[in-house]
Amino acid sequence: MAMPALDRATARRWTAREVRQLIAESPLATPRYELVDGELLVTPSPSWPHQRAVQVLVRELSTYLLAEPVGHVGQSPFDVEPEPELIVQPDVFVLPIVESQRLLLEMPARALLLAVEILSPFSSRHDRVRKRPAYQRHVPDYWIVDLDARLIERWMPDDDRAALITETLAWLPAGASTSFQIDLPRYFAEIFIER
Repeated sequence: MAMPALDRATARRWTAREVRQLIAESPLATPRYELVDGELLVTPSPSWPHQRAVQVLVRELSTYLLAEPVGHVGQSPFDVEPEPELIVQPDVFVLPIVESQRLLLEMPARALLLAVEILSPFSSRHDRVRKRPAYQRHVPDYWIVDLDARLIERWMPDDDRAALITETLAWLPAGASTSFQIDLPRYFAEIFIER
């Protein structure tokens, strides 16, 4: 989730060096800074449903990746720089094993198997319009979790339109022999603490 630091008409172009400096000067998890097409995106603290959506998805992906050890799950704040002058912090992501090992010695992350953004009132335009093309260029699977509509928009690199998934989401990352599957009605019920 993100919102622009300034109105686009008056905004200046930021560089990755400047954004890295802001990140270094902010030792707390919020605000979160991202850089997309020269625009500084600043993210406020997430809502409780947003936090629950991240927690449940991280738990489910972690369980899957224990059985199918093709990657490691992580969550924001965590810098991902798949290309120069692009810094994103997906809410949830999966790193390939080799990238996880590289990160023990050198940051930031450069490669992902999966990127997930949880929509908020401030982030919808950025997650769907500004960041989506960048994720599609560099990540085999990009999910946008829409808490209000209780669905996941799934984007693949060549997609012009998202697949809108409301029942069961299945994901088969490279190297895995079985699919990750999540029952979305159950997922959203857990997020909103419904019995």
